[in-house]
Amino acid sequence: MTALIVWIAAAAVVLLAERRPRAVLFTLAAFTFLMALFLLPFGDVNRAALFALVLALAIGGASAVKHHHSGMKLAFADIALATAGTIPFMIRQYRRTAVMTFAGAALLILAALFGAIFLAGERIDWTRRALVLATAFGAMLATYYAAGGARRFRADLHAGARFFSFFIASIIDVPSWWPTTGLRMLDVGAAPLPLAAPRPARGDIRPDIIVVQHESVFDPRLFGLPVDEKIAAFLEPEGGRSGRLHVDIYGGGSWQTEFSLLTGLSSASFGPDSYFLFKKGVGRFRHALPIELAQLGYRTMLATSCRRDFLNYDAFYAGIGVEERHFSDTYPPPFDLVGFEATNSDTDFFAATREALFRALDDDPAPRFLMALTNFNHGPHETEIIPPHLRKDARDFALAALPDRTYAEYYARLDETAESWAAFKAALAERHPGRPMLFVRYGDHQPTMTRAIEKALSIASDDPRQFETFFALEAVGFTPDFAHVPDRLDIAQLGTAALAATPLPLDAVSATRLALLPRIGPAYLASTLPEKRAFHRTLVDRRAILLEREAPALHGAPERA
Repeated sequence: MTALIVWIAAAAVVLLAERRPRAVLFTLAAFTFLMALFLLPFGDVNRAALFALVLALAIGGASAVKHHHSGMKLAFADIALATAGTIPFMIRQYRRTAVMTFAGAALLILAALFGAIFLAGERIDWTRRALVLATAFGAMLATYYAAGGARRFRADLHAGARFFSFFIASIIDVPSWWPTTGLRMLDVGAAPLPLAAPRPARGDIRPDIIVVQHESVFDPRLFGLPVDEKIAAFLEPEGGRSGRLHVDIYGGGSWQTEFSLLTGLSSASFGPDSYFLFKKGVGRFRHALPIELAQLGYRTMLATSCRRDFLNYDAFYAGIGVEERHFSDTYPPPFDLVGFEATNSDTDFFAATREALFRALDDDPAPRFLMALTNFNHGPHETEIIPPHLRKDARDFALAALPDRTYAEYYARLDETAESWAAFKAALAERHPGRPMLFVRYGDHQPTMTRAIEKALSIASDDPRQFETFFALEAVGFTPDFAHVPDRLDIAQLGTAALAATPLPLDAVSATRLALLPRIGPAYLASTLPEKRAFHRTLVDRRAILLEREAPALHGAPERA
């Protein structure tokens, strides 16, 4: 009787911590299994229940922190990320969150130690312990599959609730975390899709294609907040095409957004490998935007605000055909690396990128593909990178709309971004008047400060808008065709939409992507269109994507920076 009361009390706490529990039987069975695991070494229900409760609360707390910063709950596959730099990154970038997390963990550890010493109960023999464990394990599996199995729980990834049950379900979902030496792709159909016919060129103009990834930039109007004229012109350039962009990430992981734009694929299609694509994917993607453009005579170039040794960027970009690669620690004077890394100022970054592009065009006037990666609006926004007396009008405008200092800091940085981008574009026009160019700009993800907006406006933390930013296409020197560019896109479709806006020919793969674009809709990964999975099979069969165990030999572009 005592054991039942202890179990009911502990299970009630777990259900309360779940917030809006759904698969209640599975949650209870999973918690019972944890109790049975701790029952083996401790031998009594009291301590088994306490340790199971402490572990369940620790899982729920860690998952809530991850959801706050990434929009996704903690899964078993994420444990590997702790050794891939996640914990040091959290300590460095989000000190307050890290301190509170460690304090909570310390309290749970103290509670566990207290229970281990003072709460010992009546011991249970080994035979009954084993029987309880086997029964609990069977009940957990039965309720897992009865609730819908992997398909049901994977769909719950972004919900701001049910943290404990999701994590346990992710352990049972072995394919989601089992390591592979090759590359795993989750949405590949059984039969291939015939490719569309290539699209011929619509003229002789070959415009430069300048892609700018604006770090952590979103349109405040997404949440009903106003913007001033400067920001409106930045987000919606006159004569261009702009709209809402769906991305796979929230709060960080910019390289996953870059990957999607460059390859036309969702990074999330690669499951637990998605975080490591810049390492595991080197040389495995044989059809990418830089490769396609290089075949049309383009010179390809990367300009990034990170150092060369960051996250294997150099090797990955070489593997997709980017021949000239500039990093923050390779820009020549007068670029000040130490000063730049204190703020990641867009003013400094665009100035250095402009000079690198000018030198490249002076050396060879061939059309250019440029991928420029900023880092200015990355969090935390509790830190006022821009002193309060600077850009005061922008800060005051933001505070009038939403009295939150993190939003004011975001808006002040956005004001500098808009100004420095306009200066960059004007310098290009002055140096190369009449040269045809297509500017492709977008936000890679929302910053975590949008949680403050959600709180102030009573928006749920799992509102789907957290995965939306903006895109803007703008042409100079030629007449674009924006007929194939809807006002809502997925990041995996943006590269194809940009190519379609130019007079350039499209190869069979890009022509197929363009044909599928309206049918897939603005959420590439979530689309259940069978032709999408069949298209992925075609890419694998044609070795445009290499999934095999052996890593391919790298035949990327040589370094020319």
